[in-house]
Amino acid sequence: MSQFATIVKGLMSTNFSLDRSASILVLTDRSTEDVGRKFESALKADEWKTDLFVMEDRTKSGEEPSVEAARHMLKYDMVFCLTKHSLTHTVARKQANAKGISVITMPGISEDMFLNGAMRADYSRVEQETIEMTEKLNTFQQVTLYTGSNHKLIIPIGDRQGIASTGVFKEKGMSGNLPSGEAYVAPLEGQAEGTIEINGSIAGIGLVQEPVVLTIKKGCLTEATGTDGEKLLSLLGQESGRLLCELGIGTNHAARLTGKILEDEKAYQTAHIAFGSNHTFGGMIKSTVHIDCVTKQPRIEWDSNISI
Repeated sequence: MSQFATIVKGLMSTNFSLDRSASILVLTDRSTEDVGRKFESALKADEWKTDLFVMEDRTKSGEEPSVEAARHMLKYDMVFCLTKHSLTHTVARKQANAKGISVITMPGISEDMFLNGAMRADYSRVEQETIEMTEKLNTFQQVTLYTGSNHKLIIPIGDRQGIASTGVFKEKGMSGNLPSGEAYVAPLEGQAEGTIEINGSIAGIGLVQEPVVLTIKKGCLTEATGTDGEKLLSLLGQESGRLLCELGIGTNHAARLTGKILEDEKAYQTAHIAFGSNHTFGGMIKSTVHIDCVTKQPRIEWDSNISI
């Protein structure tokens, strides 16, 4: 058995509680088809009942899958989405979960992540540390991020409940990323104020060429510096796409910063914010986009207590 297949076999054993009679769909697209087919082959080698569906690429994260793909998702017990762009914050994912179907999203997944990166993490450790960080989100009313030399972003979260994306899925109808390891929350809409330096990566763009400074007023992105900032504004479009919708903190000890947002946002010593949809995880914003922006080495203030 190849190293890739061995890792997939281990994930199915440790991260899931799935009956062998369960039906599994591997949903992939043209850009990610090679690794999608390899993943499906590894599942079949481990004697899982698996089908493959290939759709055309979406243009951005948060865009709905094709109508045919969305209907196909409802025919299985579990769906693995190995796609170029994220299907996490879509109605299709939410509808599948409502029917008791587990949906595991793996946007931008690569064979390298399986063999050398965040997929190789000790997920019992990831689970524990993610739950601990989520409890902090549930304890405090406001989070402030300090980045660069003089940038400060105040993010009120009130009583919104954080979500522990542990990468461990033991019940029906669950969803989340693989690889995983982040605690995240939908901030209170229209209240975040300040600036933040994004020195890591941006979904759909990759590693930033130089730090991008984002200005946020009343929860809305109003300015973004540099060439990558212009690209971000273009991806987000106008109106709801520019609303701050997420705050997340990485908790995966094996994750690296490579330009693949799926892994980048899980790395230690990173935080990320996102713009666009959050109605699928406790917020009120409905949009056709969800774009994450990762920053390295932020200083985090929980109400009035600063930590790293």
